Amino acid sequence: MPVTSRYRPAPRFDALGATFADVVEPARFPTRILRFRNQRWAERVGLGELTPTEWEAAFARFEPLAGNLRAPLALRYHGHQFQVYNPQLGDGRGFLYAQLLDDHDRLLDLATKGSGQTPWSRGGDGRLTLKGGVREILATEMLEALGVPTSKTWSLFETGERLHRGDEPSPTRSSVLVRLGHSHVRFGSFQRHAHHRDRDSLRALLDFSVLHYAPELCHLGEHAARTFLKTVVARTAHLCATWMAAGFVHGVLNSDNLNVTGESFDYGPWRFLPVFDPTFTAAYFDHAGLYAYGSQPAAVRWNLEHLALALTPISSGEPLRVGAEFDDGFEAALDRAIVRRLGVRSRGPLADRLLRGTVFRFLFDTKIGFERFFFDWYGGASSAARARRSPHAAAYAGAAALAVVGDLMVHQPVDPARLDHPYFAGDAPCTMLVDDVEAIWAAIAVRDDWRPLEDKLVQIRVMADALGSGQAGQAGQAG
Repeated sequence: MPVTSRYRPAPRFDALGATFADVVEPARFPTRILRFRNQRWAERVGLGELTPTEWEAAFARFEPLAGNLRAPLALRYHGHQFQVYNPQLGDGRGFLYAQLLDDHDRLLDLATKGSGQTPWSRGGDGRLTLKGGVREILATEMLEALGVPTSKTWSLFETGERLHRGDEPSPTRSSVLVRLGHSHVRFGSFQRHAHHRDRDSLRALLDFSVLHYAPELCHLGEHAARTFLKTVVARTAHLCATWMAAGFVHGVLNSDNLNVTGESFDYGPWRFLPVFDPTFTAAYFDHAGLYAYGSQPAAVRWNLEHLALALTPISSGEPLRVGAEFDDGFEAALDRAIVRRLGVRSRGPLADRLLRGTVFRFLFDTKIGFERFFFDWYGGASSAARARRSPHAAAYAGAAALAVVGDLMVHQPVDPARLDHPYFAGDAPCTMLVDDVEAIWAAIAVRDDWRPLEDKLVQIRVMADALGSGQAGQAGQAG
Protein backbone atom coordinates (compact mmCIF):
# COMPACT_ATOMS: atom_id res chain seq x y z
CA MET A 1 0.00 0.00 0.00
CA PRO A 2 1.66 3.27 -1.09
CA VAL A 3 1.97 5.69 1.80
CA THR A 4 4.23 8.70 2.20
CA SER A 5 6.40 9.76 5.12
CA ARG A 6 3.47 11.84 6.37
CA TYR A 7 1.61 8.64 7.27
CA ARG A 8 2.45 8.14 10.94
CA PRO A 9 0.40 5.29 12.41
CA ALA A 10 -0.25 5.70 16.11
CA PRO A 11 -2.60 3.03 17.48
CA ARG A 12 -3.13 4.10 21.08
CA PHE A 13 -6.70 3.40 22.20
CA ASP A 14 -6.37 -0.37 22.29
CA ALA A 15 -3.76 -0.05 25.04
CA LEU A 16 -6.53 1.05 27.42
CA GLY A 17 -7.92 -2.49 27.40
CA ALA A 18 -11.22 -4.31 27.11
CA THR A 19 -13.07 -2.06 29.59
CA PHE A 20 -13.15 0.74 27.03
CA ALA A 21 -14.02 -0.94 23.72
CA ASP A 22 -15.11 -4.15 22.00
CA VAL A 23 -13.35 -5.74 19.04
CA VAL A 24 -15.88 -6.01 16.20
CA GLU A 25 -16.16 -7.27 12.63
CA PRO A 26 -17.05 -4.82 9.86
CA ALA A 27 -20.09 -5.53 7.73
CA ARG A 28 -19.68 -7.12 4.31
CA PHE A 29 -21.43 -4.97 1.71
CA PRO A 30 -22.91 -6.19 -1.60
CA THR A 31 -21.31 -3.35 -3.56
CA ARG A 32 -18.88 -0.51 -2.88
CA ILE A 33 -19.23 2.56 -5.09
CA LEU A 34 -17.02 5.47 -4.10
CA ARG A 35 -19.06 8.66 -3.77
CA PHE A 36 -16.63 10.92 -1.91
CA ARG A 37 -12.89 10.90 -1.28
CA ASN A 38 -11.30 13.69 0.75
CA GLN A 39 -8.07 13.85 -1.20
CA ARG A 40 -6.87 17.04 0.44
CA TRP A 41 -6.90 15.54 3.94
CA ALA A 42 -5.63 12.19 2.69
CA GLU A 43 -2.54 13.94 1.36
CA ARG A 44 -2.05 15.78 4.63
CA VAL A 45 -1.75 12.50 6.56
CA GLY A 46 0.20 10.53 3.95
CA LEU A 47 -2.61 8.44 2.46
CA GLY A 48 -3.23 10.47 -0.68
CA GLU A 49 -1.43 8.00 -2.95
CA LEU A 50 -3.77 5.10 -2.29
CA THR A 51 -5.16 3.71 -5.52
CA PRO A 52 -8.93 3.35 -5.89
CA THR A 53 -8.63 -0.37 -5.12
CA GLU A 54 -6.54 0.30 -2.03
CA TRP A 55 -8.91 3.05 -0.87
CA GLU A 56 -11.81 0.60 -1.13
CA ALA A 57 -9.88 -2.08 0.74
CA ALA A 58 -9.18 0.34 3.59
CA PHE A 59 -12.37 2.36 3.83
CA ALA A 60 -15.11 0.00 2.60
CA ARG A 61 -13.69 -3.46 3.42
CA PHE A 62 -11.77 -2.11 6.44
CA GLU A 63 -8.66 -4.16 5.97
CA PRO A 64 -6.16 -2.90 8.59
CA LEU A 65 -3.85 -0.06 7.64
CA ALA A 66 -0.14 -0.79 7.92
CA GLY A 67 1.13 -0.50 11.49
CA ASN A 68 -2.29 0.45 12.80
CA LEU A 69 -5.10 -1.08 14.85
CA ARG A 70 -5.30 -4.80 14.16
CA ALA A 71 -9.08 -4.85 14.45
CA PRO A 72 -11.87 -2.26 14.65
CA LEU A 73 -12.95 -1.13 18.12
CA ALA A 74 -16.53 -0.23 19.03
CA LEU A 75 -16.10 2.29 21.84
CA ARG A 76 -18.09 2.06 25.07
CA TYR A 77 -19.80 5.10 26.57
CA HIS A 78 -22.98 6.28 28.25
CA GLY A 79 -24.65 9.66 28.00
CA HIS A 80 -27.61 11.92 28.58
CA GLN A 81 -30.01 11.97 25.64
CA PHE A 82 -32.31 14.98 25.85
CA GLN A 83 -31.16 15.15 29.49
CA VAL A 84 -32.26 11.59 30.28
CA TYR A 85 -29.44 9.26 31.28
CA ASN A 86 -28.98 6.23 29.03
CA PRO A 87 -26.59 3.47 30.18
CA GLN A 88 -27.19 1.42 27.01
CA LEU A 89 -25.16 3.55 24.61
CA GLY A 90 -21.91 2.84 22.76
CA ASP A 91 -20.80 2.67 19.13
CA GLY A 92 -23.87 1.01 17.66
CA ARG A 93 -23.14 1.50 13.96
CA GLY A 94 -19.53 2.58 13.90
CA PHE A 95 -16.07 1.85 15.23
CA LEU A 96 -12.61 3.28 15.62
CA TYR A 97 -10.71 2.03 12.58
CA ALA A 98 -7.26 3.62 12.79
CA GLN A 99 -5.23 6.28 14.59
CA LEU A 100 -2.37 8.42 13.31
CA LEU A 101 -0.44 11.60 14.08
CA ASP A 102 -0.73 14.91 12.22
CA ASP A 103 2.05 17.40 11.48
CA HIS A 104 1.75 18.79 15.01
CA ASP A 105 1.97 15.37 16.69
CA ARG A 106 -1.70 15.47 17.57
CA LEU A 107 -3.52 12.15 17.66
CA LEU A 108 -6.11 11.67 14.91
CA ASP A 109 -8.89 9.09 14.63
CA LEU A 110 -10.36 7.50 11.54
CA ALA A 111 -13.79 6.25 12.60
CA THR A 112 -16.83 4.94 10.79
CA LYS A 113 -20.57 5.40 10.56
CA GLY A 114 -22.76 2.71 9.03
CA SER A 115 -20.14 -0.05 9.21
CA GLY A 116 -22.35 -2.73 10.74
CA GLN A 117 -23.76 -4.06 13.99
CA THR A 118 -21.84 -4.06 17.27
CA PRO A 119 -22.68 -5.15 20.82
CA TRP A 120 -24.18 -1.67 21.25
CA SER A 121 -26.55 -1.67 18.27
CA ARG A 122 -29.61 -2.19 20.50
CA GLY A 123 -31.50 -4.00 17.74
CA GLY A 124 -30.53 -1.53 15.02
CA ASP A 125 -29.12 -2.61 11.68
CA GLY A 126 -25.85 -0.71 12.14
CA ARG A 127 -26.21 0.94 8.73
CA LEU A 128 -26.23 4.51 7.40
CA THR A 129 -28.54 5.78 4.69
CA LEU A 130 -26.91 7.31 1.65
CA LYS A 131 -28.82 10.52 2.33
CA GLY A 132 -27.36 10.59 5.83
CA GLY A 133 -23.88 10.24 4.34
CA VAL A 134 -24.46 13.02 1.84
CA ARG A 135 -25.77 15.29 4.59
CA GLU A 136 -22.65 14.62 6.65
CA ILE A 137 -20.43 15.62 3.73
CA LEU A 138 -22.35 18.87 3.33
CA ALA A 139 -22.29 19.66 7.05
CA THR A 140 -18.59 19.06 7.56
CA GLU A 141 -17.48 20.85 4.39
CA MET A 142 -19.63 23.91 5.12
CA LEU A 143 -18.61 24.11 8.77
CA GLU A 144 -14.93 23.74 7.97
CA ALA A 145 -15.24 26.59 5.48
CA LEU A 146 -16.92 28.77 8.13
CA GLY A 147 -14.15 28.16 10.66
CA VAL A 148 -15.96 25.73 12.96
CA PRO A 149 -13.76 23.05 14.60
CA THR A 150 -15.24 19.97 13.00
CA SER A 151 -14.48 16.41 12.03
CA LYS A 152 -13.80 15.94 8.34
CA THR A 153 -15.75 13.58 6.12
CA TRP A 154 -12.99 11.34 4.82
CA SER A 155 -14.76 8.81 2.61
CA LEU A 156 -18.24 7.74 1.54
CA PHE A 157 -19.11 4.54 -0.29
CA GLU A 158 -22.55 3.53 -1.46
CA THR A 159 -23.02 -0.06 -0.34
CA GLY A 160 -25.92 -1.53 -2.29
CA GLU A 161 -28.31 -2.42 0.53
CA ARG A 162 -31.92 -1.26 0.88
CA LEU A 163 -32.66 0.23 4.28
CA HIS A 164 -35.97 0.92 5.99
CA ARG A 165 -36.27 4.11 8.03
CA GLY A 166 -39.22 5.88 9.58
CA ASP A 167 -38.05 9.41 8.79
CA GLU A 168 -37.47 9.17 5.02
CA PRO A 169 -39.03 7.29 2.10
CA SER A 170 -38.12 3.60 2.31
CA PRO A 171 -36.53 1.40 1.22
CA THR A 172 -33.65 3.78 0.74
CA ARG A 173 -30.05 3.50 -0.39
CA SER A 174 -27.23 2.65 2.02
CA SER A 175 -23.69 3.89 2.61
CA VAL A 176 -20.67 3.63 4.86
CA LEU A 177 -18.84 6.76 5.95
CA VAL A 178 -15.40 7.35 7.44
CA ARG A 179 -14.61 10.55 9.30
CA LEU A 180 -11.34 12.06 10.47
CA GLY A 181 -11.25 13.75 13.88
CA HIS A 182 -8.98 14.53 16.77
CA SER A 183 -10.85 12.45 19.34
CA HIS A 184 -13.77 10.13 19.97
CA VAL A 185 -13.41 10.38 23.74
CA ARG A 186 -16.82 11.76 24.59
CA PHE A 187 -18.22 13.31 27.74
CA GLY A 188 -20.23 10.10 27.93
CA SER A 189 -17.02 8.05 27.93
CA PHE A 190 -16.27 9.42 31.40
CA GLN A 191 -19.90 9.16 32.45
CA ARG A 192 -19.89 5.42 31.83
CA HIS A 193 -17.10 4.74 34.31
CA ALA A 194 -18.49 7.19 36.86
CA HIS A 195 -21.84 5.39 36.60
CA HIS A 196 -20.13 2.09 37.38
CA ARG A 197 -18.09 3.73 40.17
CA ASP A 198 -14.96 2.49 38.43
CA ARG A 199 -12.35 4.95 39.66
CA ASP A 200 -9.47 3.01 38.10
CA SER A 201 -11.01 3.23 34.62
CA LEU A 202 -11.89 6.89 35.16
CA ARG A 203 -8.29 7.60 36.09
CA ALA A 204 -6.96 5.60 33.12
CA LEU A 205 -9.21 7.48 30.69
CA LEU A 206 -8.21 10.83 32.18
CA ASP A 207 -4.53 9.95 31.96
CA PHE A 208 -5.01 8.87 28.32
CA SER A 209 -6.89 12.09 27.50
CA VAL A 210 -4.33 14.33 29.16
CA LEU A 211 -1.42 12.58 27.46
CA HIS A 212 -2.92 12.76 23.98
CA TYR A 213 -5.27 15.74 24.02
CA ALA A 214 -3.82 18.07 26.66
CA PRO A 215 -0.15 17.08 27.09
CA GLU A 216 0.64 20.47 28.64
CA LEU A 217 -1.13 19.16 31.75
CA CYS A 218 0.91 15.97 32.15
CA HIS A 219 3.01 17.51 34.93
CA LEU A 220 -0.11 17.75 37.13
CA GLY A 221 -0.30 13.98 37.52
CA GLU A 222 -3.11 12.90 39.83
CA HIS A 223 -4.27 16.51 40.20
CA ALA A 224 -5.04 17.02 36.51
CA ALA A 225 -8.83 16.54 36.62
CA ARG A 226 -9.73 20.12 37.58
CA THR A 227 -7.43 21.77 35.04
CA PHE A 228 -8.40 19.26 32.37
CA LEU A 229 -12.05 20.17 32.93
CA LYS A 230 -11.20 23.87 32.53
CA THR A 231 -9.44 23.06 29.26
CA VAL A 232 -12.46 21.15 27.95
CA VAL A 233 -14.78 23.97 29.06
CA ALA A 234 -12.72 26.53 27.13
CA ARG A 235 -12.58 24.36 24.01
CA THR A 236 -16.30 23.63 24.11
CA ALA A 237 -17.19 27.29 24.67
CA HIS A 238 -15.21 28.14 21.56
CA LEU A 239 -16.93 25.38 19.59
CA CYS A 240 -20.40 26.53 20.63
CA ALA A 241 -19.55 30.15 19.77
CA THR A 242 -18.48 29.15 16.27
CA TRP A 243 -21.75 27.25 15.79
CA MET A 244 -23.69 30.36 16.75
CA ALA A 245 -21.66 32.60 14.47
CA ALA A 246 -22.16 30.15 11.60
CA GLY A 247 -25.92 30.06 12.23
CA PHE A 248 -25.62 26.31 12.76
CA VAL A 249 -28.04 24.17 14.76
CA HIS A 250 -26.56 20.80 15.69
CA GLY A 251 -29.89 19.26 16.60
CA VAL A 252 -28.84 16.55 19.07
CA LEU A 253 -26.56 17.98 21.75
CA ASN A 254 -26.50 14.89 23.92
CA SER A 255 -23.47 14.27 26.13
CA ASP A 256 -22.33 11.42 23.88
CA ASN A 257 -22.12 13.89 20.97
CA LEU A 258 -19.56 16.19 22.60
CA ASN A 259 -15.89 15.28 22.91
CA VAL A 260 -12.94 16.45 24.97
CA THR A 261 -11.11 18.16 22.10
CA GLY A 262 -13.94 20.61 21.43
CA GLU A 263 -14.56 19.35 17.92
CA SER A 264 -17.99 18.97 16.37
CA PHE A 265 -18.79 15.52 14.93
CA ASP A 266 -21.53 13.03 14.09
CA TYR A 267 -24.12 15.05 12.20
CA GLY A 268 -27.74 13.95 12.25
CA PRO A 269 -30.69 16.37 11.96
CA TRP A 270 -28.56 19.53 11.63
CA ARG A 271 -29.69 22.73 9.92
CA PHE A 272 -28.44 26.22 9.22
CA LEU A 273 -30.57 29.25 10.11
CA PRO A 274 -32.54 30.81 7.27
CA VAL A 275 -32.95 33.94 9.44
CA PHE A 276 -31.90 34.80 12.98
CA ASP A 277 -34.37 32.96 15.21
CA PRO A 278 -33.38 31.75 18.69
CA THR A 279 -36.29 29.24 18.69
CA PHE A 280 -35.29 27.54 15.43
CA THR A 281 -34.85 23.77 15.88
CA ALA A 282 -33.18 21.21 13.63
CA ALA A 283 -34.69 17.94 14.86
CA TYR A 284 -38.35 17.26 14.13
CA PHE A 285 -38.52 15.27 17.38
CA ASP A 286 -37.22 18.16 19.54
CA HIS A 287 -40.73 19.26 20.40
CA ALA A 288 -39.70 21.31 23.44
CA GLY A 289 -36.90 23.11 21.61
CA LEU A 290 -34.30 21.84 24.09
CA TYR A 291 -31.59 22.09 21.42
CA ALA A 292 -32.93 25.10 19.52
CA TYR A 293 -30.41 27.59 18.10
CA GLY A 294 -30.65 29.98 21.03
CA SER A 295 -30.64 27.16 23.57
CA GLN A 296 -27.37 25.60 22.40
CA PRO A 297 -25.13 27.43 24.91
CA ALA A 298 -27.31 26.29 27.83
CA ALA A 299 -27.41 22.73 26.49
CA VAL A 300 -23.65 22.61 26.11
CA ARG A 301 -23.10 23.99 29.60
CA TRP A 302 -25.51 21.39 31.03
CA ASN A 303 -23.46 18.63 29.45
CA LEU A 304 -20.23 20.15 30.76
CA GLU A 305 -21.69 20.17 34.26
CA HIS A 306 -22.32 16.43 33.97
CA LEU A 307 -18.80 15.89 32.74
CA ALA A 308 -17.68 17.72 35.88
CA LEU A 309 -19.78 15.34 38.00
CA ALA A 310 -18.21 12.36 36.26
CA LEU A 311 -14.69 13.65 36.93
CA THR A 312 -15.33 14.57 40.56
CA PRO A 313 -14.46 11.10 41.99
CA ILE A 314 -10.87 11.54 40.77
CA SER A 315 -10.55 15.29 41.40
CA SER A 316 -8.59 15.00 44.69
CA GLY A 317 -10.58 17.77 46.30
CA GLU A 318 -13.87 19.64 46.25
CA PRO A 319 -16.58 18.65 43.74
CA LEU A 320 -15.84 19.97 40.27
CA ARG A 321 -18.14 22.63 38.86
CA VAL A 322 -18.28 24.57 35.61
CA GLY A 323 -19.35 27.84 37.23
CA ALA A 324 -19.13 31.04 35.22
CA GLU A 325 -16.13 29.84 33.27
CA PHE A 326 -18.26 28.56 30.41
CA ASP A 327 -20.53 31.61 30.31
CA ASP A 328 -17.65 34.10 30.28
CA GLY A 329 -15.63 32.04 27.84
CA PHE A 330 -18.57 31.55 25.50
CA GLU A 331 -19.54 35.23 25.43
CA ALA A 332 -15.99 36.33 24.66
CA ALA A 333 -15.57 33.60 22.05
CA LEU A 334 -18.86 34.58 20.37
CA ASP A 335 -17.74 38.21 20.16
CA ARG A 336 -14.53 37.10 18.46
CA ALA A 337 -16.40 34.72 16.17
CA ILE A 338 -18.78 37.43 14.93
CA VAL A 339 -15.89 39.81 14.31
CA ARG A 340 -14.16 37.04 12.38
CA ARG A 341 -17.30 36.27 10.35
CA LEU A 342 -17.45 39.91 9.34
CA GLY A 343 -13.80 39.90 8.34
CA VAL A 344 -13.03 43.04 10.35
CA ARG A 345 -10.41 44.04 12.88
CA SER A 346 -11.21 43.84 16.55
CA ARG A 347 -11.60 47.20 18.23
CA GLY A 348 -11.32 45.76 21.72
CA PRO A 349 -13.63 43.63 23.90
CA LEU A 350 -16.21 46.35 24.59
CA ALA A 351 -16.51 47.40 20.95
CA ASP A 352 -16.70 43.78 19.81
CA ARG A 353 -19.48 43.06 22.31
CA LEU A 354 -21.39 46.09 21.06
CA LEU A 355 -20.97 45.01 17.44
CA ARG A 356 -22.23 41.52 18.16
CA GLY A 357 -25.24 42.84 20.03
CA THR A 358 -26.25 45.29 17.31
CA VAL A 359 -25.79 42.65 14.59
CA PHE A 360 -27.99 40.10 16.33
CA ARG A 361 -30.62 42.71 17.22
CA PHE A 362 -30.77 43.91 13.61
CA LEU A 363 -31.02 40.37 12.24
CA PHE A 364 -33.78 39.52 14.70
CA ASP A 365 -35.78 42.64 13.87
CA THR A 366 -35.42 42.55 10.08
CA LYS A 367 -35.33 38.80 9.37
CA ILE A 368 -32.75 39.38 6.64
CA GLY A 369 -31.15 36.11 5.60
CA PHE A 370 -28.46 35.14 8.10
CA GLU A 371 -25.83 34.21 5.53
CA ARG A 372 -26.88 37.10 3.29
CA PHE A 373 -26.04 39.68 5.94
CA PHE A 374 -22.53 38.38 6.53
CA PHE A 375 -21.95 38.22 2.78
CA ASP A 376 -23.15 41.81 2.26
CA TRP A 377 -21.06 43.26 5.08
CA TYR A 378 -17.91 41.15 5.01
CA GLY A 379 -15.10 43.66 5.37
CA GLY A 380 -17.09 46.26 7.30
CA ALA A 381 -16.67 49.83 6.09
CA SER A 382 -14.99 48.66 2.89
CA SER A 383 -18.12 46.71 1.92
CA ALA A 384 -20.61 49.59 1.88
CA ALA A 385 -20.77 49.55 -1.92
CA ARG A 386 -21.50 45.82 -1.95
CA ALA A 387 -24.21 46.28 0.67
CA ARG A 388 -25.83 48.97 -1.49
CA ARG A 389 -26.08 46.44 -4.35
CA SER A 390 -27.80 43.89 -2.11
CA PRO A 391 -31.49 43.01 -2.41
CA HIS A 392 -31.65 44.31 1.17
CA ALA A 393 -30.11 47.71 0.40
CA ALA A 394 -33.28 49.51 1.47
CA ALA A 395 -33.23 47.79 4.85
CA TYR A 396 -29.58 48.76 5.34
CA ALA A 397 -30.53 52.38 4.72
CA GLY A 398 -33.57 52.33 6.99
CA ALA A 399 -34.00 53.51 10.55
CA ALA A 400 -33.64 49.99 11.97
CA ALA A 401 -30.14 49.76 10.52
CA LEU A 402 -28.71 52.94 12.02
CA ALA A 403 -26.94 51.23 14.91
CA VAL A 404 -25.55 48.23 13.09
CA VAL A 405 -24.46 50.11 9.98
CA GLY A 406 -22.91 52.78 12.16
CA ASP A 407 -20.92 50.13 13.99
CA LEU A 408 -19.85 48.42 10.79
CA MET A 409 -18.73 51.65 9.15
CA VAL A 410 -15.96 52.13 11.71
CA HIS A 411 -14.59 48.58 11.37
CA GLN A 412 -11.80 48.05 8.88
CA PRO A 413 -11.18 44.73 7.09
CA VAL A 414 -8.57 42.34 8.39
CA ASP A 415 -7.35 41.67 4.84
CA PRO A 416 -8.56 44.17 2.22
CA ALA A 417 -7.27 41.93 -0.57
CA ARG A 418 -9.93 39.33 0.24
CA LEU A 419 -12.66 41.76 -0.77
CA ASP A 420 -11.47 41.52 -4.39
CA HIS A 421 -12.08 37.77 -4.39
CA PRO A 422 -14.52 36.62 -7.11
CA TYR A 423 -16.78 35.23 -4.41
CA PHE A 424 -17.67 38.73 -3.24
CA ALA A 425 -18.32 39.86 -6.80
CA GLY A 426 -21.16 37.36 -7.00
CA ASP A 427 -24.82 38.07 -6.50
CA ALA A 428 -25.43 35.84 -3.49
CA PRO A 429 -23.66 33.92 -0.73
CA CYS A 430 -23.10 30.19 -0.63
CA THR A 431 -25.82 28.77 1.63
CA MET A 432 -26.66 25.38 3.10
CA LEU A 433 -30.34 25.72 3.89
CA VAL A 434 -32.68 22.76 4.00
CA ASP A 435 -33.91 23.52 0.47
CA ASP A 436 -30.32 23.40 -0.81
CA VAL A 437 -29.76 20.02 0.84
CA GLU A 438 -33.05 18.56 -0.37
CA ALA A 439 -32.41 19.68 -3.95
CA ILE A 440 -29.00 18.00 -3.92
CA TRP A 441 -30.48 14.80 -2.52
CA ALA A 442 -33.43 14.83 -4.95
CA ALA A 443 -31.04 14.84 -7.91
CA ILE A 444 -29.26 11.79 -6.47
CA ALA A 445 -32.42 9.94 -5.43
CA VAL A 446 -34.39 10.55 -8.62
CA ARG A 447 -31.74 10.65 -11.37
CA ASP A 448 -28.56 9.40 -9.67
CA ASP A 449 -27.17 12.80 -10.61
CA TRP A 450 -24.20 13.76 -8.42
CA ARG A 451 -23.41 17.00 -10.23
CA PRO A 452 -25.39 19.24 -7.85
CA LEU A 453 -23.35 17.86 -4.94
CA GLU A 454 -20.12 18.39 -6.87
CA ASP A 455 -21.20 21.92 -7.77
CA LYS A 456 -22.04 22.73 -4.16
CA LEU A 457 -18.67 21.47 -2.97
CA VAL A 458 -16.97 23.74 -5.50
CA GLN A 459 -19.03 26.69 -4.24
CA ILE A 460 -18.04 25.90 -0.66
CA ARG A 461 -14.36 25.81 -1.61
CA VAL A 462 -14.63 29.14 -3.38
CA MET A 463 -16.22 30.64 -0.26
CA ALA A 464 -13.56 29.04 1.94
CA ASP A 465 -10.84 30.56 -0.19
CA ALA A 466 -12.49 33.98 0.02
CA LEU A 467 -12.80 33.73 3.81
CA GLY A 468 -9.22 32.52 4.19
CA SER A 469 -10.23 29.32 5.95
CA GLY A 470 -7.62 27.26 4.10
CA GLN A 471 -10.13 24.86 2.62
CA ALA A 472 -9.52 25.77 -1.00
CA GLY A 473 -8.14 23.13 -3.34
CA GLN A 474 -9.03 19.47 -3.48
CA ALA A 475 -11.33 19.19 -0.49
CA GLY A 476 -12.94 16.04 -1.80
CA GLN A 477 -14.33 14.35 -4.83
CA ALA A 478 -17.95 13.40 -5.32
CA GLY A 479 -18.53 10.67 -7.84
